[in-house]
Amino acid sequence: MIVEERIYTLQPGKVPEMVRLYGEEGLPLQQRHLGKFIGYFTTESGNLNQVVFMWGFDSLDDRAARRARMAQDPEWQRYLARVVPLLVSQENRILTPASFSPIR
Repeated sequence: MIVEERIYTLQPGKVPEMVRLYGEEGLPLQQRHLGKFIGYFTTESGNLNQVVFMWGFDSLDDRAARRARMAQDPEWQRYLARVVPLLVSQENRILTPASFSPIR
């Protein structure tokens, strides 16, 4: 298994709007396409105005196939049009859990 971590930095004051939109629209769409939802977080210290979310995939190929299918979904494209204006930057990391990690 691999874990994709995404960190989105938002315009100041836009975290509540992003959390609402993601919970109401983005998460249900992604759950249809992506598989294992691990978590969604907001930052309280350090770099502020950020949301962090994690998804689990069987492999890089599994991730690529699922994300490609989602990208073709017209509902996903409409959702993106609503949230992209809230973003300042995005970081993505692929994480591999250690053998003793509770997430494997």
